[in-house]
Amino acid sequence: MLNTCIHLERDIATSIRLSSEIEQRLDLLAKQTGRTKAYYLRQLIEQGLEELEDYYLAADVLERVRKGQEQVHSAANVRKDLGLDD
Repeated sequence: MLNTCIHLERDIATSIRLSSEIEQRLDLLAKQTGRTKAYYLRQLIEQGLEELEDYYLAADVLERVRKGQEQVHSAANVRKDLGLDD
């Protein structure tokens, strides 16, 4: 017997308010490139979300380091432990 698991991704519609300047810039970009405004909005959200995750997760680690809750290793010790100090 073959068991299969099907994962269906669901897109979620949402709405945002844009300034008229941003809307015009987005319209122009879409017209000049032949892509949809939705395409560029998705790109911005995906890339922006990655940057936000990187920033806030790094800030969280930095805060734990400052509080002494995160172990820290010096570059010199890491090089030595890895045998890179030749």
